Parts: sequence; C-alpha cells; structure tokens
Amino acid sequence: MTKSARRSSDSATRLIDARIKALGDWRGKTLSRLRALIKQAEPGVDETIKWRKPSNPDGVPVWERNGIICTGETYKDHLRLTFAKGALLQDRKGLFNASLKGNAMRAIIVREGEELDKEAFTALVRAAVALNERRAAAARR
Repeated sequence: MTKSARRSSDSATRLIDARIKALGDWRGKTLSRLRALIKQAEPGVDETIKWRKPSNPDGVPVWERNGIICTGETYKDHLRLTFAKGALLQDRKGLFNASLKGNAMRAIIVREGEELDKEAFTALVRAAVALNERRAAAARR
C-alpha cells in the first residue's frame, strides 16, 4: 500500500470511528461488531468512505480487498450491509434478506435486537474476498 493510500485508509478509519460514535445507539454498536468481524475475516481489508453528498455528508463506510466486499449503511431503524457481488456468493445460512432479485448485489438488513450468525457472516466476507481475488487475478492475465 502506498503512503497516500495508507493515509486515505487511516482517514477513512477515523471517519468510520466517528460515525459509529455519533450514532450512539444500537446501530453504532452493531456496526462496530460487524466491522470487527469483517476485519477478523480479512485482516488486510481496506476501509474507505464513498458516496459523500449533501444529503449524506458522512458518506458510506466501504470495506474493500481487490474490489468492494461490502458497504455498511445506517438508517433510522436498521443497518444494511450490501455485498457488491453477493449474487455470486453461496449463502448457506440465508443471511441475505434484501436485494434478492438483482444480478449482482445482495444485502443483509439488521434491525435492533437481531443477531447475525457470526460464522456465516465471516464465511460470506471471506467468499467475497476470494471472488474479488479470483477476478483480479483473471484481469491480470
């Protein structure tokens, strides 16, 4: 990772930390736990912030490794983790519960009091990373 990319990642990490703290409720705690699971599943994950705009000045936390793994959006009554290539992943435990009809993305909506199967979530993150790595390797050939 270049110094510039490392600074950008450090900045994004601080922004995500601030976002979690600012939420100050179950959404922040849940996003923090899910973020830790993502980092545990893929220690080399890059954190970024994308899609900043006037209606969402904080942007959206994004976890990447050779492409987007997933995003972590917060709403008033739920969190939405969107896997960019979720339609191509095997979801043996049925965690995906939104965006099920699309050709690419799949999402997991988490509401207050709900707990995700940690092992199944970790498996999805690892599968997304493996898919991104296969696609990156194919593109290099």
